[in-house]
Amino acid sequence: MNGREKKLSDEDRILWNRVAKTAKPLRGSKVVLMSEPEPSDRAAMEQIFAAEAIVAATSVKQPVKEKSRLHPFDAPTRNKLSKGRLPIEGRVDLHGMTQSEAHALLLSFLHRAYAEGMRYVLIITGKGSSFGSDGVLRRAVPEWLATPSFRGLVSSHDGAARHHGGGGAIYVRLRRRNGDRT
Repeated sequence: MNGREKKLSDEDRILWNRVAKTAKPLRGSKVVLMSEPEPSDRAAMEQIFAAEAIVAATSVKQPVKEKSRLHPFDAPTRNKLSKGRLPIEGRVDLHGMTQSEAHALLLSFLHRAYAEGMRYVLIITGKGSSFGSDGVLRRAVPEWLATPSFRGLVSSHDGAARHHGGGGAIYVRLRRRNGDRT
């Protein structure tokens, strides 16, 4: 080992060996395994890895059930919204906010809009094309709308027309309040 190479910790050696055992070596090569740590250290490391695996398994994002997903508008409704024949009664702009700020603002906005009897609102997320990726809010807002806290308020949603923000905005149809038929 020369001066530039670092000695691997016990955790790193155990992890390397686990990965190396699952990898298929290149033709003509064989798997390189590191020396195992002391048996007492190994038992402690295995417990740490087992605990981390449990945490990782429980923190995996659960997929939204197919039944609870919101569906896009029907074509006539979307056309009426995009052409201005159906009024957009409220709009909220989430530009420049963190996810937690945007989530709180969106939830309070939708509660107020629902309480006021609004039917169609516009959520402006922005396109968020920094560093060549889609915007965080642009991806997160449709997922939020399918969560239980929003499902009681939101009937459906769809991408906005170009002059309303295009890919950086979302039309939302709010549910009718009990007794409302207008």
